Amino acid sequence: MKRVALLSAALLLSVTASFGSGVLVEAESFRDKGGWAVDQQFMDQMGSPYLIAHGMGKPVADAVTTVEFPETGTYRVYVRTFNWVAPWYDGEGPGKFALRVGSRKLSATLGCTGSEWMWQCAGKVSVRKGPVSVSLTDLSGFDGRCDAVYFTTEEGDVPPSGSAELAAFRKRMLGIPATPQTAESFDFVVVGGGIAGMCAAAAASRLGCSVALVNDRPVLGGNNSSEVRVHLGGVIELGPNEGLGRMIREFGHSREGNARPAENYEDAKKSAFIAGEQNVKLFSSCRAVAVNKEGGRIKSVIVRHIETGEETTLEAPLFADCTGDGTVGFLAGADYRMGRESRDEFGETLAPETADRMTMGSSVQWYSVDTGRKTSFPTFSYGVEFNAENCERVTMGEWKWETGMNLDQIRDFERIRDYGLLVIYSNWSFLKNGLKDNAKYRNRELGWVAYVAGKRESRRLLGDYVLKQDDIDKNVFHEDASFTATWDIDLHFPDSLNSVRFPDREFKAATKHIHIYPHAVPYRCLYSRNVDNLFMAGRNISVTHVALGTVRVMRTTGMMGEVVGMAASLCRKYDASPRLIYQKHLGELRRLMREGVGRKERIPNNQKFNQGASLKAPRALRND
Repeated sequence: MKRVALLSAALLLSVTASFGSGVLVEAESFRDKGGWAVDQQFMDQMGSPYLIAHGMGKPVADAVTTVEFPETGTYRVYVRTFNWVAPWYDGEGPGKFALRVGSRKLSATLGCTGSEWMWQCAGKVSVRKGPVSVSLTDLSGFDGRCDAVYFTTEEGDVPPSGSAELAAFRKRMLGIPATPQTAESFDFVVVGGGIAGMCAAAAASRLGCSVALVNDRPVLGGNNSSEVRVHLGGVIELGPNEGLGRMIREFGHSREGNARPAENYEDAKKSAFIAGEQNVKLFSSCRAVAVNKEGGRIKSVIVRHIETGEETTLEAPLFADCTGDGTVGFLAGADYRMGRESRDEFGETLAPETADRMTMGSSVQWYSVDTGRKTSFPTFSYGVEFNAENCERVTMGEWKWETGMNLDQIRDFERIRDYGLLVIYSNWSFLKNGLKDNAKYRNRELGWVAYVAGKRESRRLLGDYVLKQDDIDKNVFHEDASFTATWDIDLHFPDSLNSVRFPDREFKAATKHIHIYPHAVPYRCLYSRNVDNLFMAGRNISVTHVALGTVRVMRTTGMMGEVVGMAASLCRKYDASPRLIYQKHLGELRRLMREGVGRKERIPNNQKFNQGASLKAPRALRND
């Protein structure tokens, strides 16, 4: 029987509910979201997803739902929202929207005041008992955001703001049980639906495991999806394990390039790839929010649907963290690193003298289109000023538009993404409205700006081996050699000219590609050293900051996923831990990696070396 399934919001519990004198409406549960989008990127920090009016300067269509009021009366209305430019601008912000209840539009303009997420008073409204239409009206197109709407008949009944208190309030109001009432069991649970997670799930499925694949967005592919638009980098099907990577031919895009039209990233091909796996159940739009452990092992992961709030417990003897942020590992108490190691710790010449918290940044990519006619764009100036000397005279921005290197890529991630939006809109506004010689931009308008940021680095979970620069420089042989990394050591840092123009507020990155020889990474980098049944694949594997510069691209992370899926099948076969596969079954894992589990029919590769590894000897063994 086919096991692929999507969680349907229509089948899950309502997230509009009343309790006592109040009625809580979660914005992400609106029946018709219009032009608003669900943003779940920061729910670990703020407790919930929210709706964002991402119109690139043009108001989006209303989000509309129906609310069941328990009694006739006059209700005070509070909206949880955020003036997102507040970190840089002390004044009224651009993210304006209004609330309509029935036929009445409340007078308050929402989303443009305050300095943090807060419950803003929207006013009072009289309603009759029964169903009433409620809608969010975007007034600007500049990323107004709404988390929830609360109606109450009692004066002073304002919901709490503290994270723990607010979480308890949500569950009480919405009738969500303290522990999930639904549980499902699998051989293997993979959390993260990017390229690494897709390949881990498919490889394990093809080798006989029942697999749950959890993805917190409605589309698969992570940074390679149409939401982020980064092409696949790295080279597949190289020795010593030539079978790895063939699978990626089945869903990989046929055209290279970052920040291109959505169709270039072929989301439907990725969906069909996972839908074709008979042993995979896809939990789409679900985010891992908690872990249950017994001793040093994970017993289950709790996932929450980002629109309905329903929680499900997923039980398995084996788990893979393919989240990028190492979320499952963090929740399970896995050892991890974040930031740059010191030069002396691993003898890395490319590392700084002193360890620090700096990471590679996150990119908010964008492009404009030529409309063939004169277009306008609103004046946008909220704390970052552009002029003829410091503006970026470009019509698109891809990976170099990168922010947050000196911030915490998890705790500060909303601020990091928002600064990316701020500088794009501010620069484009100047090009359209302030630059004297702007003929190049006169007929252009913003065609796409990402609101899902492309992150490069955060937590790295520690395994039995930590890959370091010396392994790469000397092409060190490891008996448990698994996937082969081919990308240059590609470590991003703030662009020096941008830093001069915008001190402490840079938004562009630079890099120096250091060519390498293809090197096979130890399998021991792919499982946790202190959580006995946890694998990892993706940018969160056991490497130093320097080594991350070569393993983090997505064809390479896909091969990591394949190795993890293969190893999981052996764990199931022998009732063994990931570590025991290295200790007792390495030969069988090696045979699987050489054979591969990708379809063997001829499929074009569509890969380029594209700043990949040099085919010469490694640097340490060369004279040049």
